[in-house]
Formats: sequence, C-alpha cells, structure tokens
Amino acid sequence: MRIDIITVLPEMIEGALNTSILKRAQEKGLVEFGLHNLRDYTLDKHKRVDDYPFGGEAGMVMQIEPIDRAITYLKSQREYDEVIFTSPDGEQFTQATANKLSLMQNVIILCGHYKGIDYRVREHLITREISIGDFVLTGGELVATMIADAVVRVIPGAIGDEQSALSDSFQDGLLAPPVYTRPAEYNGWKVPEVLLSGHERKIAEWRHNQSVERTKRLRPDLIR
Repeated sequence: MRIDIITVLPEMIEGALNTSILKRAQEKGLVEFGLHNLRDYTLDKHKRVDDYPFGGEAGMVMQIEPIDRAITYLKSQREYDEVIFTSPDGEQFTQATANKLSLMQNVIILCGHYKGIDYRVREHLITREISIGDFVLTGGELVATMIADAVVRVIPGAIGDEQSALSDSFQDGLLAPPVYTRPAEYNGWKVPEVLLSGHERKIAEWRHNQSVERTKRLRPDLIR
C-alpha cells in the first residue's frame, strides 16, 4: 500500500510516520509513505499557498492551483483509489473506514489548513472527506497521521499479533473488554477469577458480556 500526504507542514507528520508500528510496516515493505510539501507546487515566489477569500470573510483560504498541481503530479505517477481531504465537516472516521482503506493500493490524503480550502477542490479534485470529530484543529496534519496509523496497523503483518488488532475496540461494533496482567493481586485489587480459570468458553463469554456492558455505559450510541 502507498499513502501520499499533501501538507504545508510535513515536519509535523514525518516523525510519527517513522516511529513504532508505522516504521516497522515500512521496513517490512507493507506500506510506503510519500510526504509532499504543498509549497513545492506553487508558482508564487514567496511559496504562498493561501489567499484572502472572496466576499470579505475573515481568515485565509488554501488556493486551488498548487493543490491541483500536486494531485495531478501524483496521479501521473500511479492510479489512486481515493483522494481524501481532512475536514471537520467530512464523514466521521471509524474503524470500519480504516478497515476498508487498508485494502486499497494507493491513497492520497490532503491536509486542510488555514480558514478553509477553495471549494472547487472539494467539488472536483477529491473523492472523500473525512473528519475525526466535531471540533476544529489548526490543520489536518494530525488527522492524516491518525488515519495512516489506524489504516496501517490492520494490514496483515503490520503488528506481531494480528489477532490483537482484530480484537480492538469497534472491530465488532463494541468497545473492547477490560484486560489485565501480572500480578493477579495488587493492593488488594484482584483480577477477575474467570480470567485465571483457563476455561476458554467462560472467558469468551465474560469478555463479550464486558464489551456489551462497557459499550452500553460508555458509548450507548453504538448499541443503538
């Protein structure tokens, strides 16, 4: 899989892409990242990629020209399954979305920035808009990093124990059950006896019931 990220702040993303699971996935040849500084695609001598909005609204707007050049260049190199724009008003990013994206070959992520982006980009150049929540960040760099992490970790071979990713929260529509490790008792706080029993069926039932209970209590919207 290849993920190309277009951004005005590549240094904000670079460190995360070369750490932990994302680094190991690259070393294994499971994923390839391309970081592209949007300023490299502008003809402005000052490397500006934003301008004042028509109509007099406050803030600055990302220009369509450098974005079009960047996407056109990348598309000349290979075909892309999705061109994603990170936006607070995009579709909510979920584990199901991450799973689907992990099956794709090539994806572009365009990081939003400033007040907004020339709307013609959203109308003509991208295929999908993704949000991580109902709030606004300075830019989409953190969002792009989170998407990349969520997508890559479910690619087979990216983590040592593939079953671990499959048992994460949201994979089955529920929150994950509690987990414990040694010591079995600490300060009088004990691990549930069922987990020490070695009885696989009872442990599986306990975990499922705990997932349902935690989801009802913490995320009732998922139950609905």
